[in-house]
Amino acid sequence: MKTSAIVLDDDGGIVAANEAAQRMLGRSLAELVGEDFHDLLHRDDHGNAMPRTRCPLRKALLEGSTRHGDTGRFVLGDGSLVPLSWLVTPYSLGAKEPGGLVLLYEPTQVKLRKGDEEDPAPLTELERLALLAETTTRLTSTLDVDEALHRLVALTVPRLADWAVFDLLTERDEVTRALVMEHKDGVLIEREDLQGPMPPVPEESPMPLSRALRGAASSLAGPSTYQGEPDSGIAVEQHRLFAETGMHSAVIAPIRGLRDVLGALTLGRSQRRARFTAADLPLLEDLTRRTGLALDNARLYQRQRKVAETMQRHLLPQLPSVPGLEMTARYLPAPHASSVGGDWYDAFALGSEAHALAIGDVVGHDLDAAAGMAQVRNMLRAFAWSQPSADPSAVVKQLDEAVMHIAEVPMATMILARVSLGDDRLWHLRWTNAGHPPPLLVTHDGQARYLDDPHGILLGTGAGRPRPDTVTVLPPRATLLLYTDGLVESPHHSIDRGLDRLRRHAASLARRPLPRFCDSLLDGVRPDDNDDDVALLALRTPARA
Repeated sequence: MKTSAIVLDDDGGIVAANEAAQRMLGRSLAELVGEDFHDLLHRDDHGNAMPRTRCPLRKALLEGSTRHGDTGRFVLGDGSLVPLSWLVTPYSLGAKEPGGLVLLYEPTQVKLRKGDEEDPAPLTELERLALLAETTTRLTSTLDVDEALHRLVALTVPRLADWAVFDLLTERDEVTRALVMEHKDGVLIEREDLQGPMPPVPEESPMPLSRALRGAASSLAGPSTYQGEPDSGIAVEQHRLFAETGMHSAVIAPIRGLRDVLGALTLGRSQRRARFTAADLPLLEDLTRRTGLALDNARLYQRQRKVAETMQRHLLPQLPSVPGLEMTARYLPAPHASSVGGDWYDAFALGSEAHALAIGDVVGHDLDAAAGMAQVRNMLRAFAWSQPSADPSAVVKQLDEAVMHIAEVPMATMILARVSLGDDRLWHLRWTNAGHPPPLLVTHDGQARYLDDPHGILLGTGAGRPRPDTVTVLPPRATLLLYTDGLVESPHHSIDRGLDRLRRHAASLARRPLPRFCDSLLDGVRPDDNDDDVALLALRTPARA
């Protein structure tokens, strides 16, 4: 079907959606299936959450009747709201499984003569309270600054205004116009041409935006506000903004954090005729107060994440140069701000005859995990260097005892290997595994197998069980891959599926140069829904030693 079609079960849960629906809603099939259609997508004409008992679409579904409607708005994947017409009709999912089919399509546009348009009715007191409550809920559920700004736009435009403009202050007190959004023909449009760096904040300017960026009270503004001789670069940019957008009325309020002013929000009207009044200022100030708290939290978290990532990257070592061997490593941080992990790798010389390879994962996803990773790695180096001829299992056993009594690490997994050139002129790998995903060995002709020999449990349990060593002879031109679980784990699939996916991809890349081998694995294997970081350490043997 070319029309957007969504199949629901008898309780309103989404069972299937065609490609047209996915394109229209800006959501993938995985983001739709299993969700409640009403809760996820349908809102009232003001963009508010609609009680289930008042939803005509849901009522028709429960009654098993066919009904058409033009009421309400639908939430797109980016948080914006669009008006859509809908048709719901009974649809059988099976012999005894009733359901419904919903078709979504653009509403028929009725051409109105100039002057016929009616502005939306002002919000009632109850609607204002509902807007503030929804703003709190939506903004406090994200720790991403850009996402928070887009969510606030979806809540306020076109409900309150036709335009939303965010000017934010950086940590160096520089101003950037971070987001400009316009509501046009039922769609929210980002105006990148109006975004970008701004002039500095003047210290004594009485103009509304300058005052807001200094933390003064909110105020009304219009084109005439910036018609005179500009007193600063900010005033010049504001004159351009009003000219480009056609706003005839605007309200501007500061966005305050707990300690500092974070920026300013401008809501403007260009299509609706009603002007903002002083009665609109308290609502705007309540909205920006909630926005300030959300941005403060997001910036604090991103600052902590940046510190953790920087520390993690600086603690990860430079790989040694081993004659005859190629070595490549990769570290990829978690894709979302909710996860900064303790994944790590290491490689260092054990005298002149052997080198140590290690990879591990400290339990946790925060700054403590990154600090714990540093403790474990440094202790491992000390123990391994102090006894270069010792079996890897003996070193790991000593490290396990230290983790239990010295390090501030709850638990960790790792692989420690000792690689050296044997009398047969082949490279030999003696290794032990402490609860870590198994190494992968890929031959030059594309055969891949996991080295899943018996291994010990993870560090920090206090179980005191034996830790076996295993010796593997690495064939010429073979690739050995050590990796962390972020490469293969997915919250929606078993780890066996991820391991099989890694094995097949690695086999197909057996003859790629080692750096491209690692990059291609990260691109092709790492699950899209995994929020963990990833560390890789790859080694390739020469054609002949």
